[in-house]
Amino acid sequence: MSDPVAARLRAGHTLAVTETALAFLEDARRRGETCLPLDWIPEVHHPIGNSEAVIPDALLYYDSGGAMLRAFVEVDRATMGPERLAAKLTAYARLHRHIPTPAPGRRPHLTIQDTQETWKRHYPLFPRLLFVLDATGPAGVENRIHALHAHTADPAVNTFLRHVPALAAPLTDLREHGPSAPVWRPVRDPGRKVDWMHPHRP
Repeated sequence: MSDPVAARLRAGHTLAVTETALAFLEDARRRGETCLPLDWIPEVHHPIGNSEAVIPDALLYYDSGGAMLRAFVEVDRATMGPERLAAKLTAYARLHRHIPTPAPGRRPHLTIQDTQETWKRHYPLFPRLLFVLDATGPAGVENRIHALHAHTADPAVNTFLRHVPALAAPLTDLREHGPSAPVWRPVRDPGRKVDWMHPHRP
């Protein structure tokens, strides 16, 4: 018999992921841009070696009218500690630099694809990383954003974030203002608020 508490947590998480998807879809429609239900792909498996993988809650495709944007979306409902949430940055940093080990006997016949990072087989640019924070008040949001920022002290994470925008925002702000509003806090510079499409804009 399944654990009713675990089932309730899974249901709450599924609902929050669905609400996040709807926020992006409705925002795109309001702005005259393109983000359709099939542009929100849940739980895409990305191997990082040693039988481990990064599996974001969703992979988002968004056509802004001038560019195709992609994002890995992580929805956090405070069911794990802030440090465990921040550790996801390490996993994404590993994905960013992961080059698969060639199968035995293939080394003399390596192709360019065999010697490049795995993600380059699927994306022209590494998708930006969006943390959506739910089920916690303002103090909890600050605590989790602080933990994410503290994790940038890891040299591998810091290097990763020089190349890939990572942003965090409360789901309440996405509901109220829309994901395209400047409600996102850059993990490297959480004192700023930016929109997710132009995260480096001052």
